[in-house]
Amino acid sequence: MSEEQDVTSGKEIFLVSSKIKAYIKSKGCMTSSDVIDGLNEKVIRLIDEAIERTNANKRTTVRASDF
Repeated sequence: MSEEQDVTSGKEIFLVSSKIKAYIKSKGCMTSSDVIDGLNEKVIRLIDEAIERTNANKRTTVRASDF
């Protein structure tokens, strides 16, 4: 599976899986095959929520404070 395209959901992957896997490994844990998909979905939800807050404040620029 490409790091750019999530085959199961058809959504673009916004994460660098090798970096995530290395971080998890550095903490003494192993990475399940579905971790990247689950984390990517959460990131997409966070971005969508930030966009909603941006629109609600009548802005077009998403800011750190929107997260």
